[in-house]
Amino acid sequence: MKSMLRAAAAAMCAAVAMSMAQAAPDADAAQALAKKNDCFKCHSIDKTKKGPSFQKISAKYKGKADGEDKVIKNFTTGPKVKLEDGTEEDHKIIDTKDAKALKNLADWILSQ
Repeated sequence: MKSMLRAAAAAMCAAVAMSMAQAAPDADAAQALAKKNDCFKCHSIDKTKKGPSFQKISAKYKGKADGEDKVIKNFTTGPKVKLEDGTEEDHKIIDTKDAKALKNLADWILSQ
């Protein structure tokens, strides 16, 4: 019985490790999509520019059940956003319909 429990626990740990490895965002693809869409014009990984840093965005949404959805919604619907200087403008919409690429970009931002 103990050996069956150990085997089950080992299998579960392996499954979790594999899912975590698969969940890691493709940083190169995310950065390429961000660069193609001029995200770095307003955002930086670790410094506030016209918009908040990706680290600041990550701190706001990381670990929240709807965090990824909120990040994706922000760059796919073009909502009004308040800039660091207090002005407002419509957020640029990412130029792709590829759901995997959008998820990857959101996951990369949330990993900062």
